[in-house]
Amino acid sequence: MNETNATATTSLAALEAKIQNKTARVGIVGLGYVGLPLAVEFAKAGFSVTGIDVQTAKVDALNQGSSYIQDVPSSVVAPLVEAGRFQATDDFSVIRDLDTINICVPTPLRKTKDPDMSYIITACQQIAEFLHPGMLIILESTTYPGTTDELMRPMLEKNGLRTGEDFFLCFSPERVDPGNPKYQTSNIPKVVGGTTQNCTHAGRLFYQQALETVVPVSSTQVAEMVKLLENTFRMINIGLVNEIALMCDRMAINVWEVIDAAATKPFGFMPFYPGPGLGGHCIPIDPFYLSWKSKQAGIEARFIELAGYINGQMPHFVVEKVQNALNDATKPLRGSHVHVMGVAYKRDIDDMRESPALDIMHLLMQRGATVTYSDPFVSALEVEPGTTLTAQPPAEVLSQADCVVVITDHKGFDYAGVMDKAKLIVDTRNALKAYRSDKIVRL
Repeated sequence: MNETNATATTSLAALEAKIQNKTARVGIVGLGYVGLPLAVEFAKAGFSVTGIDVQTAKVDALNQGSSYIQDVPSSVVAPLVEAGRFQATDDFSVIRDLDTINICVPTPLRKTKDPDMSYIITACQQIAEFLHPGMLIILESTTYPGTTDELMRPMLEKNGLRTGEDFFLCFSPERVDPGNPKYQTSNIPKVVGGTTQNCTHAGRLFYQQALETVVPVSSTQVAEMVKLLENTFRMINIGLVNEIALMCDRMAINVWEVIDAAATKPFGFMPFYPGPGLGGHCIPIDPFYLSWKSKQAGIEARFIELAGYINGQMPHFVVEKVQNALNDATKPLRGSHVHVMGVAYKRDIDDMRESPALDIMHLLMQRGATVTYSDPFVSALEVEPGTTLTAQPPAEVLSQADCVVVITDHKGFDYAGVMDKAKLIVDTRNALKAYRSDKIVRL
């Protein structure tokens, strides 16, 4: 055995032993919707976990046992903090004492729809400063194929340590679905691909200690592409059904009835539903990472660009529906009171990231409407710079509004009350499916 292989074997064996006996010190960079649930699962599994975040308010809250993530209640975090299984810090120097690092930082798009790698680069710079032999580094932030090997690896190797020999590098796409009561971090299958076979082995062993199912793949590029395929599949199919909705609207056909009937086919069809626009951090953003990377390879991602355009037009379509509905009721949009039901990007969560409600409310206000909203999960929101709205109790405002727009169909809304009190309703989610009334205008 040559010296290189001996070093790799020794480093991997030492890491394996720490992981298997749960003495490995786990680090999570980024304590948001992805990082915090992951940190909690490993702490619950018996590891000592250190969360690192640059936002001191998050760090302080977590160290007091208080959670700000809806799917991770404080009642779960507090005992882990008290037991010494979990702590948070904004000091990256703790990395020198850690054995594993999961990077769970944001990966937004620039206005030009180019990937913004600044958060990953900053995290890698900090990790590289304190990187030591025997560490496992896993990127979970959604990104374009090649990020782990082409961007991260050179940064981590700059001080002479070698990937797959001195330390181990993987990519594992996050698959968090906020508000999903059935599938959460522990039972969502975890895909992991390493830069080398040793890296994949280390990543797989690590996740197996806390998660139910681990799916190893042959490379980091495959793992990176997995996430993009998943969300591009959804984005394009939503774009298709949104285009069908636009067609049905012109032909006076109930698109919801069409989809329900098509869904009775037991093979070859999967129902997707139209809506007011895409929201969340993943589906509106991730496919454009693939589009950007494809252009570098000389391939035009036409499906992605077209679906992105159609989905991006849905907020405008909703506003036109509101304007036309008011016009049919002999009222102009300018000066009318429009009340929005639900502003989170999906049902029964408090997440406002990329919510189409923001675009719709902004467009309504631009056209001169007075806008109010109700949402049991979002108490206040900034619609425009300097313009913050506070959630209103539906019972107090429904009868006052000229038009009520259902954007997010929270289960807790009293839809019978909406039907009883609202003068005019634009329903973008088919939330009022059970009702038949001339005052309902469906998407």
